[in-house]
Amino acid sequence: MKKTIILLATAFLMTSCEKFLDTDSLDKKNTGNFPVNVADANQMLTGIYASLSRAVSNPQHSHFYMAELASDDRFGGGGENDRDMQGLDHLMNTQPDRFLNFWEARYEGIFRANTAIETLDKVSGWSGDAEKNQLLGEVHFLRALYYFELAQMFGEVPLLVESVATVKPKASADEIFAQIAFDLQKAIELIPARAYNAVPSGHATKWAAQALLARAYLFYTGYYKKADLPVAGGGTIAKNLVVQHLEDCIQNSGHNLVPEFRNLWPYSNEHTAKDYEYAKDNNLKWVGDGHMETVFAVKFGTLADWGDQYILGYSNQYLLHFGLRSNNGLAGTFPFGQGWGAGPVNTSLWNEWRQAEPTDIRRTASIINADVDLQDYVYGADNQMEETGFWQKKYVPVTAYREGALLPSYAVLSDAAAVDYQLAHTQDLILIRFADVLLMHAELKEDATNLNRVRARAKLPAVAYSLPALKRERRWELAFEGLRYFDLMRWHDAADALAKQEGVTIKNKGVNTAMKGFGGGYKARYEATGGFWAIPNSEIILTDGVLTQNKGWGTPAAEFTGW
Repeated sequence: MKKTIILLATAFLMTSCEKFLDTDSLDKKNTGNFPVNVADANQMLTGIYASLSRAVSNPQHSHFYMAELASDDRFGGGGENDRDMQGLDHLMNTQPDRFLNFWEARYEGIFRANTAIETLDKVSGWSGDAEKNQLLGEVHFLRALYYFELAQMFGEVPLLVESVATVKPKASADEIFAQIAFDLQKAIELIPARAYNAVPSGHATKWAAQALLARAYLFYTGYYKKADLPVAGGGTIAKNLVVQHLEDCIQNSGHNLVPEFRNLWPYSNEHTAKDYEYAKDNNLKWVGDGHMETVFAVKFGTLADWGDQYILGYSNQYLLHFGLRSNNGLAGTFPFGQGWGAGPVNTSLWNEWRQAEPTDIRRTASIINADVDLQDYVYGADNQMEETGFWQKKYVPVTAYREGALLPSYAVLSDAAAVDYQLAHTQDLILIRFADVLLMHAELKEDATNLNRVRARAKLPAVAYSLPALKRERRWELAFEGLRYFDLMRWHDAADALAKQEGVTIKNKGVNTAMKGFGGGYKARYEATGGFWAIPNSEIILTDGVLTQNKGWGTPAAEFTGW
């Protein structure tokens, strides 16, 4: 924590080593002269959002990436030496500071949020209360989001709600989720109830706060087997209030389902669709980023380069990691482009989905079947490991042609992105989608109305409500969107579901192999850790024992040494 706090203090946007001194400075920003106007306030908010992108600069150490590769629907993949990817799949460690970058990025964002909450009252020149409340509400939303991701990754973590450099032990799950609930309540109260498209894309809305509150409620009450969600300062949030918030979002936000599921994903973009038979045959047309189904997303742009980790974060590096390894991702696998080969899809997902819902268009809309969909796919390309021939289609490089030349991404044509397969990706990373809002409401109400609304979009018949039906619908609709692992955790299905990966046929460097459990097996690893990951070791060392390691880590059985 000492290292983290030092980094946070020195990295804070537009600050200096004198930031905590109440002295006048004519050439540096500090708490005496910053923030004083609305421009300053917006600078502070931009700095808090920037912490979202910092984690994307090293995606293999992030919340979303972990949730995808650790779930039962995907394997680790990568090359022979990509043990980080394969270790995530097996819930095993590969290095002492595996998640240090993510840990620092999230506490950096928390520190910045704390500073903003303490100092925004100094700002003058607001156009009105709505402008001030919107900004302050976004700050509370982001602090809640950062703590929620930490709590899902590590369980109990230090709880810091002041911009004071201090070393603290882990707070209890009750305390952490109480703070998350407090911040989300503040965000819901503060942020004006404007239609989603009246707010700049990428900014938090009241509706996003309501949806995140439901997600936090479901995870906390499910995983920890609680009835209500506590709130810092006193009180609790009961299920009926969460339902009311979701109904407000559903009825008043302006969000809705995009009529065609396949138009949610960039393989249907205009530059690619004209040459992609699947898109042409189904008359697909991408709705673009920031569409009506996006409740909250991480935004990307065209400023990425290799000079700085923050600049690199302008590119959606998840797409690079989830792309097809070299000797694939070229003309023979159009329109799916080149990358690191992380996250091959578990064959069991394809088979179970086909058996349960044989007419569900979302299966082929979400999964590439290399043997059918790709003209010249090469198995074992560049030492590909844990390969199945199935890849996901939602977050993957999508190529396009310009005057006969294959470009690494459609974004070169649509957004003027760099012609660089490692940096050209501008697709939003959607953290909350409206379909998830509908399914959370169905789960909390134990009512099939909104579950069937999602099914109807996929041209599927209505079903009666049951928890198994709800679980299946979440798996199909939200596949590859960073939610499955945490759903399994909160339903207490994870140990058994993860264990079913053992024995599935994979290819390592083109050779048929049975997936192994390693370290005693998937179920043993999950039961040893509770599904939470190791806190970065350097943070523990720096606290002189104040911060302790999570259970199940630090033993030989926890270390992934490779195939």
